[in-house]
Amino acid sequence: MQPALSQTPVTVLTGYLGAGKTTLLNRILTENHGKKYAIIVNEFGEVGIDNDLIVDADEEIFEMNNGCICCTVRGDLIRIIDGLMRRRDRFDAILVETTGLADPAPVAQTFFVDEDVRSKTKLDSIVTVVDAKHLLGEIDEAHEAQEQLAFADTILINKTDLVSADELKQVEDRIRRINPTATLHHTQRCNIDLNQVLGRGAFDLDRVLEVEPDFLDEFHEHEHDDHVSSFALVAKEPLDPNTFLPWLGTIIQHLGMDILRMKGIISFKNDDDRFVVQAVHMLLDGDHQRPWKPEEERITRLVFIGRNLPKEVIEAGFNACRA
Repeated sequence: MQPALSQTPVTVLTGYLGAGKTTLLNRILTENHGKKYAIIVNEFGEVGIDNDLIVDADEEIFEMNNGCICCTVRGDLIRIIDGLMRRRDRFDAILVETTGLADPAPVAQTFFVDEDVRSKTKLDSIVTVVDAKHLLGEIDEAHEAQEQLAFADTILINKTDLVSADELKQVEDRIRRINPTATLHHTQRCNIDLNQVLGRGAFDLDRVLEVEPDFLDEFHEHEHDDHVSSFALVAKEPLDPNTFLPWLGTIIQHLGMDILRMKGIISFKNDDDRFVVQAVHMLLDGDHQRPWKPEEERITRLVFIGRNLPKEVIEAGFNACRA
């Protein structure tokens, strides 16, 4: 694998229909941030219309019209990225805008399963835009809206000017039930400092749970009927790596299609380094990160976000991994 410095960062931009993805994309294309982006746009159906909505810019637009990016397009995505990499001196980063009906997982997986793509690019983050006014009405009817939230590293709660403070709190609470680890931003017309969205390394293992390390302090269980939900596992005792790693591999193997995201920091017995893991569906990545700081409490924190996961079964297996 090439060193990380030579890898082009990729941001996946997702969000349900009408949330404001194109507004954010136009902002990225027109603001004076000094960087050039190659844009890969996907619209559901044979004829794309998003391309007409994207303002004129120096960036090249690659539109993929042969189906939703979440089902048929991984081969196209690999081919387009391969073509882009031959001109990598002409841009600083890549943006992939998915259709509003897309599950972002196959897009994210592309940057891990294809060795050539993996060596030349690095998934920087998955950014999801939501409509504060309509999210609560859509989320029970549209499973895609829940899944887009589940995969996100960064969530823009857009159109906040259209809701009251109480309504905004309800939207936040509902998002947190699905994804307790993503960074939330309130926006109007997607007006945000782009440094809060781009180039954050939010998908990077080194950054897992670093942005909001105390998120579990506010983590509460909820009784609800979400298609997608989340739960956290915490252990103050160190874990046995010889038990934990095979157990986690088995969980990912058997439940991977229903595990949308998993991330955590693990404290192993007789190990002075934090071990960091994260998964997207059946793709699992883990490595030693850095030494535990003297002032840090060595606690294992593991968060699962998925569809109808058997929490009791997972929790029992997790507890059996304590050293």
